[in-house]
Formats: sequence, C-alpha cells, structure tokens
Amino acid sequence: MSLRGERVKLVPVAAEHADELFAAGHGGDPALWEYLPYGPFSDVEEMRLWISACAASEDPRFFAIVSQSDGRALGMASFMRFAPDHRVVEIGHIWFGGELQRTPAATETIYLLTRHAFEELKVRRLEWKCDAANERSRRAADRFGFTFEGVFRQHMLVKDRNRDTAWYSLLDGEWPRVRAAYEAWLDASNFDESGNQRRSLGELREPAAG
Repeated sequence: MSLRGERVKLVPVAAEHADELFAAGHGGDPALWEYLPYGPFSDVEEMRLWISACAASEDPRFFAIVSQSDGRALGMASFMRFAPDHRVVEIGHIWFGGELQRTPAATETIYLLTRHAFEELKVRRLEWKCDAANERSRRAADRFGFTFEGVFRQHMLVKDRNRDTAWYSLLDGEWPRVRAAYEAWLDASNFDESGNQRRSLGELREPAAG
C-alpha cells in the first residue's frame, strides 16, 4: 500500500531505503531522536537492520516518506495500535529529516495519513501521542487539528527515562473541516513567489468551522 500526494509519496519502508534515511536522520537535527525509543544509529548498517525489522512489522505499519521530485527517502511514519473493533488507529513513529521539516511536504505527509485513516480505514478516532516534554510534537498536533485530551503520568520508560504521555485525537466528525483546511493550505495559491504561506493552517480551519 502506498499513499501518493503531489510533493511526497508514502511507501512501505524497505532495507533499500537505509542509505537515504540514514543521511536524512543524521547530521541535520541533533534533537531528532531525543524522544524516539530508538536512534540515533551508529552507521548505515545498524539502521538497515532496524529498518528490516520495521519492514516486517504489520503493527506498526511503517512507511518511508519519499520526495516526488527526486525520489529520495526523507523520513518515516507509521500507522500503529490498530483497533478495528473500535475503528481507532494511531499515527506515530513520525520523524522528518531536516530537509523535510517545516515544509509543505511535511504537512502533506500528515494529510495523506489522516485522509487514509478516515476515508479508507474508516476510523472513528485517529490518535496522536507523544512525550509530554516534546514541545515540537505537541505544537505539531495542535497545528494539524488534533485535540489535546490530557497526560498519562509515568506512562512509559523510554531510553531509561520517565515518559509522561500527552494524548491527542481527531474524530471522524471533525475530519471534513480539517480536510478542507489541509487542502486549502496545500494549494499552490496559498504560497507567494518566495514560497511563504499566505494563511496558516489554523486560520484556514476557523472559517470552515464557522
């Protein structure tokens, strides 16, 4: 299964992506691996072994985020904790290499995952969870239209450190409004000649909600 957009495509991760993913994930953002339960990796081969295990996993189901312009893998994401009886799934294990961060391609990645969850998997609830100390992930959840639900205290141990987990969700009834905002934001008309956004994703959600 692949998810295709104008800027990126999400394809099942494979060992062949290791060289590009190692380059994307090492050297550009020293904080990238701080809150993930793995990484950074000592070399390409160590990462290739880990990616091979990811490729064999069904839950989480891992994707490489591949640029449509040059075919390079620039990050990873996954669906995880499938609960089909309740029509719930989570998106997680999301990391963007420095080149992908804070770009329309990064936003399109989340849009593709979210659209697939609601329109193909037919979930009622899409979850986003992160370390409560991970301010970047929490700001991203807010920006992408998820609602903060609270913090599970002393929820996990990650890299021998306590993790309090912040929970966020997006519901099927909220998706039409959120989808309209994503699509308006991603449209070429929302960017000026220098590539700067004309309206933010949050601003575009508000009129649709009203």
